[in-house]
Amino acid sequence: ALTGYPDRPPTRVGVSLADSVAGLYAVIGALMGLLRRDREPGATPGEVVDVALYEAVYSLMESLLPDFEVSGVERAPAGSALPGVAPSNTYRCADGKYIVVSGNGDAIFRRLMRAIGRDDLAGDPRLADNAGRVEHAGLLDDAIGAWTATLTQEAAEAVLRGASVPCGPILTAADIAKDPHFEARGMHERHRVPGHDGEVTFPGIVPTLTERPGRTRALGPELGEHTEAVLAELGVTGEAVARLRENGVI
Repeated sequence: ALTGYPDRPPTRVGVSLADSVAGLYAVIGALMGLLRRDREPGATPGEVVDVALYEAVYSLMESLLPDFEVSGVERAPAGSALPGVAPSNTYRCADGKYIVVSGNGDAIFRRLMRAIGRDDLAGDPRLADNAGRVEHAGLLDDAIGAWTATLTQEAAEAVLRGASVPCGPILTAADIAKDPHFEARGMHERHRVPGHDGEVTFPGIVPTLTERPGRTRALGPELGEHTEAVLAELGVTGEAVARLRENGVI
């Protein structure tokens, strides 16, 4: 219910968020079980790690339910803005790319306004604190958006970073492929893929461990590549496997 814009239907996040977060929680649970085993040798052996997809996402919702039960506030979609915080939004640049700008701190806000040539807003008493800025969020978004529209994403980022204003570019796959930070952090692993000439870039291992940084050992088998090996472990071999293939079971 929080995704998308107020005047449009809810949208998907764009990645398998529930699957990924639930998987991480499951790993954390398994590690907690291992720690308990080592720290409490006499404890009952074994631990069940129980994670549901919807619970994993619900855990990220922060004060969603307390806000509703205590204050009757039912949060709604807010687009790319951050509800209750201003200015903090995504703005289009002259080259068609986007940049995220967060100028919600009092001192940061003044630096931001001066950086975009709006000294008048930097000294406006109505905008001296976050409450006033939230009330006039539309005015601030228009001002920032008008400024970013005159610069490329790279140029806008350079100006804002020079003014110590938190910001970040919205990256496409093409941007990530050439980003020096991803490369320097070892987040670009290159592997051979069957049927493709040359190497293909895949995400590196997270988190990075200093002593044993780790690397992807295998990308996974082709469909059916390990079928006979798995069946052999189950005692299904020879003629039985041939019959399964003949009947289209495998």
